[in-house]
Amino acid sequence: MMIAEEESLKERLIKSISICQKELNTLCSELYIEPFQEEGETTILQLEKDLRTQVELMRKQKKERKQELKLLQEQDRELCEVLCMPQYDIDSTCVPSLDDLNQFRQHLATLREKKASRREEFLNLKKQIILCMEELDHTPDTSFERDVVCEDEDAFCLSLENIATLQKLLRQLEMRKSQNEALCEGLRAQIRELWDRLQIPEEEREAVAMNQTGSNAKVRRVLQLEADRLEELKMQNMKKVIEAIRVELAQYWDRCFYSQEQREAFAPYYAEDYTENLLQLHDAEIVQLKNYYQVHKELFEGVRKWEENWRLFLEFELEEELKTRIEMWEQEQSTAFLVNGQKFMEYVMEQWEMHRLDKERAKQERQLKNKKQTETEILYGSAPRTPSKRRVLTPSMPGKVRKLNTTIMSNAAANSSIRPAFGGTVYHSPISRLPPSGSKVIVTSTCSGKKTPRANRLGANKENLELSGSFLSARTFKGFQI
Repeated sequence: MMIAEEESLKERLIKSISICQKELNTLCSELYIEPFQEEGETTILQLEKDLRTQVELMRKQKKERKQELKLLQEQDRELCEVLCMPQYDIDSTCVPSLDDLNQFRQHLATLREKKASRREEFLNLKKQIILCMEELDHTPDTSFERDVVCEDEDAFCLSLENIATLQKLLRQLEMRKSQNEALCEGLRAQIRELWDRLQIPEEEREAVAMNQTGSNAKVRRVLQLEADRLEELKMQNMKKVIEAIRVELAQYWDRCFYSQEQREAFAPYYAEDYTENLLQLHDAEIVQLKNYYQVHKELFEGVRKWEENWRLFLEFELEEELKTRIEMWEQEQSTAFLVNGQKFMEYVMEQWEMHRLDKERAKQERQLKNKKQTETEILYGSAPRTPSKRRVLTPSMPGKVRKLNTTIMSNAAANSSIRPAFGGTVYHSPISRLPPSGSKVIVTSTCSGKKTPRANRLGANKENLELSGSFLSARTFKGFQI
């Protein structure tokens, strides 16, 4: 009886071992692990127990991997929906290996980083888009714009295509904003010009100016209304406006050193029939003259500096004359003539010394700057140099003794612009450097009323700068430095 029972138990154990081994081999294959090997000799009962234990462990591993795969796939699906990307390609019917699961996790980590990056970009773009729309007083009029501005942020698809469309939308809005700003700035310039021409009171200007800040749609409408109002007022005050333009024309004629003949060439300036056509002629002329001045502004500034230097030269001559007169007065009165508590020549010498120190300091600063530039070029290579601008009519050549070689070609119309250089009140200026010896400056002046051949070749009021009928050469003050 005992033997029969033992035989029956043995058969059951052998059958269980066979079933467990078969299942264990299948599980090992599915889990990509090495087949189970029993170490050392053992009894049938122990072997059957060990195999059953391994099978249970393998079943548990299989279940855990399948569960993790399902969880990872759910996360992948959510991220891919937000990013509008295809889902991760993995066979959900098979048991994933540990490497498969690890790669899947890394893929999801990359997707999360993409989502965070795109979301940050989306929020930044959305913020700028809303600000632009508010400034432009623009209401979202497309489904995409409404999705961006009105819908829930989490519901927005963060695809590359949508991000690119957002960037395009922002560029379009910013372009419209820039155009709006330019339009508002143009309206402000138009309003300021009309205010000046119509002589609008300051109180009225301030009341309107309070509503002119910014460039949103509301401000643009206010500016446009004010410009339209002033244009209508301009038509009602034609004479006043034309006279205001004539004042501005005269100012630009002076800046451009127009001769009397050139001024008289614009006949509408002297017309007294104040019509809209006359206003248009004056508007066109002032625009043309402003453009002409801007193109040649550097040259005209050079002439203006020349005139300043010429006045300084006359002041220097006045200093010598004043010195002689004071010396005669001191001899007659037997007392010193004081200026700010000093003898006149001591006062003059003090001014010259201050000027010399200023020039010396400026010279040292230039030398230091050049030294640093040279060191930089040696260290990093020669830097590109832009062509130096030509100095026009600027008499500044160093020398201990100043020489004045002038050639002034004049005609009957020369008074209009040359007169300011010679007339008017003359003030003392310590700009010229006193020679070290204390002796008088030797001044050589030659004036000729004849025109040079060069003057005959050059056109009126171009780069050669005709000053109301007179040409000024850069040689006029050759060697003379103020």
